[in-house]
Amino acid sequence: MVAEEIINHMIPPLKTSDDAHKAIVWMEEFRCTHLPIVEDGELLGFISEEIILESNEIDKPLAGFNLVGKSCRVQLTAHFYDILKVAGDHKLQMVAVVNEANKYAGVITVQDIMVSFAQTASVQMPGGILVLSMDLIDYSLAEISRYVEENNAKIISSMMVEDPMDKGKIKLTLKINRIELNRIVATLERFGYRIIGRYNETQMDTGEKDKIEMLLRYLDI
Repeated sequence: MVAEEIINHMIPPLKTSDDAHKAIVWMEEFRCTHLPIVEDGELLGFISEEIILESNEIDKPLAGFNLVGKSCRVQLTAHFYDILKVAGDHKLQMVAVVNEANKYAGVITVQDIMVSFAQTASVQMPGGILVLSMDLIDYSLAEISRYVEENNAKIISSMMVEDPMDKGKIKLTLKINRIELNRIVATLERFGYRIIGRYNETQMDTGEKDKIEMLLRYLDI
């Protein structure tokens, strides 16, 4: 899934000649805290609700504000993982998309990415989830996949993050196309892997289901 496929065409850009009042009205209408400022096809940056409220000049043209996130942009071909990274690096809930000539093509919100990700096969396919903790030097997805496949299962998706409490360790989240994980867990533990979390669809009737429902309400889906 790439940027071009998930551009939010409902959110329009503002111009430097627009005033702060218009920006606030549009932010309320489109339920966002930032909006892009574009002039002659060039992204100048983003205006935020916070910047406007701090200035206390609601009739001031946007040309007079210091904008943020001028480099918060991706190409049309950027993968959604890269889009999330850019949003996180700039601490914005919105990323601009530009074409090959660096001309503005639209925006993508973090909410758009979450909704698109929720529709992918790796999320929609039934299965169980395992979370492993290990030293980064010991990480080998090929080896872990072999142990999983020995139990007649396959890894649908994987995600690796650095352990914030130990820079030398990682947490590896695996989604596996089986709900019953006991044999897989036993195999991994036999070969020295430490399992720190396991989730499957039989648990969705309790806390996990409530968490997903809360997330969907937050995203206003």
